[in-house]
Amino acid sequence: MKNTRLAWIALIGLAVACGPKPAEETAEVEVVEEVVVPDNTLSEEEKAGGWMLLFDGEDPSGWRAFNGDSFPEGWTIEDGALKALGKGGDIGGDIVFGPMEFEEFELEWDWKISPGGNSGVLYHVVEDPKYHAPYETGPEYQVIDQLGFPDPLEKWQSIGADYAMTEPDYEGAVKPAGEWNHSKIVFSEKGSSYWLNGKKTVEFVPYSEEWTAARNSGKWNDYPDYAISKKGLISLQDHGAVTWFKNIKIKTL
Repeated sequence: MKNTRLAWIALIGLAVACGPKPAEETAEVEVVEEVVVPDNTLSEEEKAGGWMLLFDGEDPSGWRAFNGDSFPEGWTIEDGALKALGKGGDIGGDIVFGPMEFEEFELEWDWKISPGGNSGVLYHVVEDPKYHAPYETGPEYQVIDQLGFPDPLEKWQSIGADYAMTEPDYEGAVKPAGEWNHSKIVFSEKGSSYWLNGKKTVEFVPYSEEWTAARNSGKWNDYPDYAISKKGLISLQDHGAVTWFKNIKIKTL
């Protein structure tokens, strides 16, 4: 009988302990509703911050062939993305955003690439009949299938590199071909950086002694105007691989 009574006392105590708390003792929980921004649009905060879209997901207006005057047949629009059909090569196939040149900026975009593919995003690109491709003048953020590229890659050729200038740290940020990636370039003479899926892959100070040594190390001997211009066009590369680009946005610094 004594044991039964103690058991009832314990159950009553547990019920009291687990029962509803007075209003003043109840912790307040703030419910934050996540704002989902559709592809190829800007949030109100981004608009206020000076961001602009370079592609709306439907109309390629502003994009044209390098040294050309129209949107080339080697590109199309698919599911809200600019799609390179892989018809380009070392020369030919690349497109530029023609209406504006940029100097110091922050550029973001999403991309995916076909297995074994190689591509890139370039800036400070200069157009002139004497130049055959954007890479003759513009620095490049390397876009590549790091996991499935058929040939061995040097570090300076790897994903997220400042191509042939600054070697990247991409560990933990690489996704397989066919998956979407998010990339970012921050270019400022005070200090620049490239990012891949939230990880900083490179940082450098443009036109510094270290940067100039890389510029003059031999890779660019055949391209004397490489990285000389401090402003120019944004370019997307078709280097012979099917590649998709969307959510391309930029703000000046």
